[in-house]
Amino acid sequence: MSRAVLSLGSNLGDREAHLRSAVRGFAAALVAVSPVYETAPWGGVEQPDFLNAVLIVDDPDTDAWGWLRRGQALENAAGRVREIRWGPRTLDVDVVHVEGVTSDDPELLLPHPGTPERATVLRPWLDIDPDAVLPGHGRVADLLAALGPDAEAGMRRTAVTLK
Repeated sequence: MSRAVLSLGSNLGDREAHLRSAVRGFAAALVAVSPVYETAPWGGVEQPDFLNAVLIVDDPDTDAWGWLRRGQALENAAGRVREIRWGPRTLDVDVVHVEGVTSDDPELLLPHPGTPERATVLRPWLDIDPDAVLPGHGRVADLLAALGPDAEAGMRRTAVTLK
């Protein structure tokens, strides 16, 4: 079994269509799809707001590297260009967590190191898995609470549905 949590983001072009393309790309393994949030950009680069969501996927034939490669293929299909770190993108697919897997490989750090500080991942993950735990860090609900009362200030739940 290879159950994973994936974070999706898009802030260029048809953001909804880019997120939907990712959901279609993982459709055969899809367990849950979070609500979509519009969020302020992170990382200090001037750019448009993002649409963000989280997927839970499960496929016994896909390991952590397989989730990464599938996400990268979907990013490439969406025309993703990597010019500026934390810059604007058509589609971003991050492997947040793969059940039972840790990795310190620079190409695939697991659990994803930025997760404990990102309400844009924690909030939608909690929406679809209220009991979620990020290994090595604790309950996702506690991580979100620890970010403080303003952690979700730059987030707005949208009416967009990805299923």
